[in-house]
Amino acid sequence: MAATPPPFARFEWMIAWRYLRAKRAEGGVSVMTWISLVGITLAVFALIATLAVRSGFRTEFVDTILGANAHVTVYNALEISDTGVTSRAMADYAEKAEDVRGVAGVTRVAPLVKGQVMANARNSNTGVIVFGISEEDLLGIPRVADPETGEGDITRFNEGVAIGSGVARELGLMLGDNITLISPNGVRTAFGTSPRVNVYEVVYVFTAGRYDIDSTRVYMPFAEAQSYFNREGVADELEVMVQSPETIEKLLPAIVEAAGDRALVWTWKDSSGSFLRALDVEDNVMFIILSILVLIASMNIISGLIMLVKNKGRDIGILRTMGLTEGSVMRVFFICGASTGLIGTLAGVILGCLFAIYIDPIFSAVNYLSGGGVWDPSIRGIYYLPAELRLSDVLSAISLSLFLSFFVTLFPARRAARMNPVEALRYE
Repeated sequence: MAATPPPFARFEWMIAWRYLRAKRAEGGVSVMTWISLVGITLAVFALIATLAVRSGFRTEFVDTILGANAHVTVYNALEISDTGVTSRAMADYAEKAEDVRGVAGVTRVAPLVKGQVMANARNSNTGVIVFGISEEDLLGIPRVADPETGEGDITRFNEGVAIGSGVARELGLMLGDNITLISPNGVRTAFGTSPRVNVYEVVYVFTAGRYDIDSTRVYMPFAEAQSYFNREGVADELEVMVQSPETIEKLLPAIVEAAGDRALVWTWKDSSGSFLRALDVEDNVMFIILSILVLIASMNIISGLIMLVKNKGRDIGILRTMGLTEGSVMRVFFICGASTGLIGTLAGVILGCLFAIYIDPIFSAVNYLSGGGVWDPSIRGIYYLPAELRLSDVLSAISLSLFLSFFVTLFPARRAARMNPVEALRYE
């Protein structure tokens, strides 16, 4: 008795390969096969490219937040004095900063004086936010004290001010120019409060990578800011940096306890939480939509295989009469459909990875061909389209595409296997 051949034997692969290569005149469906192949390739490419851009955008967005803003802001609860004056001023800021600095996981604590003023230069005006900070603490802000993106000598900070590149562009300022800062809450006189107008030299220009930061922020020496904003001897808040910003919630109880009874906190997730949640929702929706595209592309395999089964009905009848089992016939047509899905997935992965790797020159070419202005940083917050290729995203795309391709192949393959050989050969 002859031994039963194992599943996916060599002859099954040979028959499937012959069907895939068959021309239309020979009863094949090479055109439909190519359509299925191209459809799956483009769907997988779009899925990987979108996932890479999504990951890159989120990483860049979070990095610009953490690289130029406090991970936790500590400030006092509003206090009403006997004269009815409300204040959040922090008189013991040095002691509180030292106590918070002692919390495990905290890397830096910087007292700040903050205020909104009008900046003027060469008949141009713009609103800015002034951060009063010490030179030592300014050097600890990664996105600001970056020698690759900054211009000027940051060690001269105590001799002037540091401004964002957007502020410099808006006012037409360069290193060594003077910037005029106008505060409505200025000098207190017997006739009321008159605006304070001070002129400072621009000694450093930084680019934090966030449009809203670069176009609104000015750093001023801490002591000068205290005098400028009438905050002598006090600070407005403490800027706290930690080792693990993503798990900042775990440190909040210890930070609040170290900062005292009146302490309130505001984390980077609180300030950007709505945007991050919107990104999460968008990520899920985009993955679902692109998964549907992969499914639609996979459905072409069904069309091609059904046509192949119809055209190869005589062959199926002959093979069955020669002793080929239903399982062998099913595997032959499964190999035909699965091979299309496998090759299309592989091609899509290659194209998607190349797109993520070379996204900068691709985006530059698109921007050039369209005449510029494709990416508006004032709307999107960052200056370019980032992409981050993650193994998990690539594996997700591969798994989804192969699963759908293999799954939809089962139906026409099963139909071919159950074809009655007598009916297939009746009219031959």
